[in-house]
Amino acid sequence: MTLPPTRYWLMKSEPEDCSIDDALAAPDATVPWTGVRNYQARNFMRDGMQVGDGVLFYHSSCAEPGVAGIARVASGTRVDTTQFDPASPYFDPKSAPDKPRWLLLDVQALRKTRVLGLAEMREQPALAAMRVLQRGNRLSITPVEPGEWELITQRLLA
Repeated sequence: MTLPPTRYWLMKSEPEDCSIDDALAAPDATVPWTGVRNYQARNFMRDGMQVGDGVLFYHSSCAEPGVAGIARVASGTRVDTTQFDPASPYFDPKSAPDKPRWLLLDVQALRKTRVLGLAEMREQPALAAMRVLQRGNRLSITPVEPGEWELITQRLLA
């Protein structure tokens, strides 16, 4: 049996909610990727992401947005229970336990890197098609092409 090819993803998190430092807090720890409330991003998790896929851990809505580390998908999807908790900022009153709308998966941070910011990413012609660099893109999870992954990880680890 042949294994499916590894895929690559960019996953955005606001550092005050979950930073690369939080994700690296304990060796071999994972963090549940809660709060995804966009159907396209949810579908990427549900239909495209597999254990072992590479993740560019991206800090958003902060002083210096950009890729802050490298991680991997550490679990399959399961129900995100924050959708049922009225005290959660991710509560969804239209979602029911017998028919949940939202999923999560676990992410394992592998390495903190320097921050590769948007300006530096935009300077690279080979990254011009990346979704995170497109005007109006607000998705918290986007696919990353293998060539984009190679270029970014080379720059981060140089």
